[in-house]
Amino acid sequence: MRAAAKAAAFLAERGGRMIYVTGDCHSRLERLNTRNFPEQKEMTKKDLVIVCGDFGVVWNREKEDREEKHLLDWLEEKPFTTLFVDGNHENFDRLYAYPEEERYGGKVHAVRPSVLHLMRGQIFELEGKLFFTFGGASSHDIHGGILDPEDRNFRKKKKELDRGWKPYRINHVSWWKEELPTREEMEEGRRNLLAKGNRVDFIVTHCCSSGTQALISFGAYERDILTDYLEEIRQTVEFKKWFFGHYHDNRNVSEKEILLYEQLIRVV
Repeated sequence: MRAAAKAAAFLAERGGRMIYVTGDCHSRLERLNTRNFPEQKEMTKKDLVIVCGDFGVVWNREKEDREEKHLLDWLEEKPFTTLFVDGNHENFDRLYAYPEEERYGGKVHAVRPSVLHLMRGQIFELEGKLFFTFGGASSHDIHGGILDPEDRNFRKKKKELDRGWKPYRINHVSWWKEELPTREEMEEGRRNLLAKGNRVDFIVTHCCSSGTQALISFGAYERDILTDYLEEIRQTVEFKKWFFGHYHDNRNVSEKEILLYEQLIRVV
């Protein structure tokens, strides 16, 4: 009883929520267990952990399998709320089928009551700070191309690629065109930013702008419609910090831009 009273007093004194940000998970959530993330012992559902894409839990082709259900239920039982932008390793057929709700002033997909997909082009108000979110990225590990199961030569092509060890994806199985945004999503982002005077506190994405990508990869990755859009955002929007994942590294790219992978950092 004394411990509970002490915890309640601490939370009352602390007041505002804590917000942590981390990088790609790919369904590997060990970083969020109590051993690796002991700070959660002092957290409540008002506190937030944001994943910068490639959350990876919503991945099974048809529906939640036993492992996926276990992971999502495990997250739901955590004392904090999990938020994530989408990456390029998500099952968009299923992700977009979850109920759409409004939370924190923006649109989300509710995977669980406290496991929420932050939709593209939204601005969320979290602890008095404005967060602009925009998921998605181009898959880079597809040198063998995208195979279509409906193609009559599908098995033959797959066998040839497997024999040559060439990486490929399968449409609606391991790749979705929704990994890159629609013009409507980009326009919604522009409108929402303009409504805030093109000023936010934080930007959370999966990939980064064309200029930043060229800097961190030494030109290894090609620019695309999304990185060019994010370059436009970088040039026209005033922000304090920009967090992104995708490139599997932990690195302060600049004073404002932070690349995250396994690292879990507190931002508020």
